[in-house]
Amino acid sequence: MSWYVGMLIGFVVGAVSLWLIIKVSSGKKLVRSERDAERILEEAKSEAESFKKEKLIEVQEELFEHKQKLEKEIEDKRYNLRDQEAKLDTKELEIDRKAEMIAKKERDVTALEKQLIEKETYIQKKSEELNQVISDQIAKLEEISGLKREEARDLLIKDMEEEAQEEGKRIVNKIIDQAKLEADRRAMEIVVSAIQQTAAEQSAEATVSVVTLPNDDMKGRIIGREGRNIRAFEMVTGVDVIIDDTPEVVILSSFNSYRREIAKIAMEKLIVDGRIHPARIEEVVQKTEEEVKDSFRDIGEQAMLDAGVHGLDDEVIELIGKLKYLTSYGQNVLNHCMEVSYLAGIMAAELGLDPKLAKRAGLLHDIGKAIDRHTDIAHTQVGAELLKKFNENPQVINAIESHHEEEGATSPYTILVAAADSISGSRPGARRETLETFIKRMHGLEEIAIKIEGVEKVHAIQAGREVRVMVDCNHIDDNRAKDLAREIAKKIQADSEFPGQIKVTVIREFRSFEYAT
Repeated sequence: MSWYVGMLIGFVVGAVSLWLIIKVSSGKKLVRSERDAERILEEAKSEAESFKKEKLIEVQEELFEHKQKLEKEIEDKRYNLRDQEAKLDTKELEIDRKAEMIAKKERDVTALEKQLIEKETYIQKKSEELNQVISDQIAKLEEISGLKREEARDLLIKDMEEEAQEEGKRIVNKIIDQAKLEADRRAMEIVVSAIQQTAAEQSAEATVSVVTLPNDDMKGRIIGREGRNIRAFEMVTGVDVIIDDTPEVVILSSFNSYRREIAKIAMEKLIVDGRIHPARIEEVVQKTEEEVKDSFRDIGEQAMLDAGVHGLDDEVIELIGKLKYLTSYGQNVLNHCMEVSYLAGIMAAELGLDPKLAKRAGLLHDIGKAIDRHTDIAHTQVGAELLKKFNENPQVINAIESHHEEEGATSPYTILVAAADSISGSRPGARRETLETFIKRMHGLEEIAIKIEGVEKVHAIQAGREVRVMVDCNHIDDNRAKDLAREIAKKIQADSEFPGQIKVTVIREFRSFEYAT
């Protein structure tokens, strides 16, 4: 029992001791926890105070920046206000100064008006006194002469008029006689001087061109199998190809020098190339015609440079170049225009007129001949209408339309151009009437057919003994081609006076093309 009690007591003591130990240990932990909590709380308070200070500093900085920005804006507005105030002050000063000037001028004007009124009063008073003196003098003169004032004035005027008329007649007659003598003498001197200063050679152009061949074998190639090459060449160019016994020479014949030039260049190209067949002939002739047309501008610009004329439109320049391939009575039209320009400029300089304007009118006086026309309108009218579109000088236009006296002359330049034109064309050997008549007949044959619908090209060849007509195969069929040939022949028979028979050949050719790719 005592053992049991001892054990119980020991157990109780041990339990109490364990409890005490646990309690003491828990107390220590609680103390430590409290200390840690206080420390954490202190640290949190410290961090909060630091964060608060940082945020407060940032807010203060933002407020400071915002304050500076507002102060700057306020300062700028104050500066602008001061600037505007200064400008307003300046304007007020200017207004005040102008107001003072206006007031001063008003005072000056008032003073001048007062002076004028005083002077007008004084002048009126003196005028009345003068009128009274004149009236008294007139009364005395009337009393002495026994004539009224109006009668004396009329008598004096009549005597003076009769004397002036007689003297005027004598002076006018004398001036007219002297002017006639001087004008005749001066005109002769000017014309003779102009002719003497013009040393241009004149030669009538022929209607044939000669092409030199490298050898006689080339003639056979030009003719082609059964003559197909020569027929193709004549059809495309509208010229006659004459191959005779003359060695190494082929002659091209046509009244149209433009066609003849194209044919000559194309023939020379074909001879050099060596490939001579209908398709190649047509290709070379077409390219040559384009090249000749492209050369019009270069020829025209060179003519302008030689004549000293500037400022012409491109279309007019090309027409001037085209004149190189035209003739008038066998005289080259471009050479004729250059000569007229030179003569007109010389005579204008002698007369004290503008030589540049005279040269311009002389160069352009036959520009209408370069324009293709199928009417009876004169080349003078055609040229004048063309240059009116380009706002040409009215004096130049009048010289163009009046140098053959179709219209009245309105300037001395018209007279100069007409005189120069006559000088250039009338000198011995300058022109040939028979050739011009022949060319007109050939043109007439072509114009009869070209007016018909469906006709594309017309060539008068064989010296007018044949007219070849190329038609559009899409508009003219085979039956219509036969009727067309008969119709053209009847019109030629009715309208033309060409001697002998004239063959009309209508050519209708259909071609189809495809390309292999």
